[in-house]
Formats: sequence, C-alpha cells, structure tokens
Amino acid sequence: MQIQPYLFFDGRCEEAITFYRKALGAEVVMLMRYGDSPAGEATCPDGTQPPADKVMHACLQIGSDQLLLSDGFSGGHPEFKGFSLSLSPADDAEASRVFDALADGGQAKQPLGPTFFASSFGMLEDRFGVSWLIVVATRPA
Repeated sequence: MQIQPYLFFDGRCEEAITFYRKALGAEVVMLMRYGDSPAGEATCPDGTQPPADKVMHACLQIGSDQLLLSDGFSGGHPEFKGFSLSLSPADDAEASRVFDALADGGQAKQPLGPTFFASSFGMLEDRFGVSWLIVVATRPA
C-alpha cells in the first residue's frame, strides 16, 4: 500500500506542473484533461462541466515518488491547509537549490539552515500556497 498526495489547484494545475518541472525536475507521467473524458462524465457535484482545457488528473514523478494533481472544480481559489510536503534532498547543496526554486514567488517560513537534527532544514510556502519542508537529516529517521 502507498500514500500518494493528491493536490487540487482549483484552475492553476497546468501552471503548477510547469513550476514543479522546473523547480524539482518533475516528470509528467500522465495528464488527462476534462475534455478527454466521454461527454457528460466529468461533471462537478453540482452538475456543471469543468472547462475542457483544465486538468482532470495528472501524475508527476519526483525522484522515486509520485505526486497527483488536478484542477478540481476550477473555481480559482486553491487552499492547502493542515499539511506539508516533505522533501529529502541528497545533500545540502541540493537542499539549497530546491528550497530557493520552490520559494520563488512564495514565502520562506523558516530559512534553510542547520539544526540539531539536520544539516539543512527549512520550511516554505510555494507560490500556490503548498507548504514544503526541506530536510537533509544528520541521522536516519
């Protein structure tokens, strides 16, 4: 069994995919738009049809893990509350590169630096409001 994060960008999914490809080297494994579904099968709970060009389902490969994404109902107001995605780069140099790339257009919550449990640890919110932890642990978890 796996746990795979599934993020709903509420109309900004394509922008997020482009951003994560650049910032994290993510690879698009799969992308399906609402317009790719059979007529009438991709409807919102209220019966409306999302725009055909919006992303119904996408999968990004980031390192050995996958991140699932969608535009959801494309209302334009994504909210990401109560969780963070954690990245474990191989070393401090990679942690710095990833932290800076994800923070571009976002906000650092705790600057990247050494702590008692990690040679590099930082917290940020990216331009979409997704919370990230960057950790290069000094000892195995």
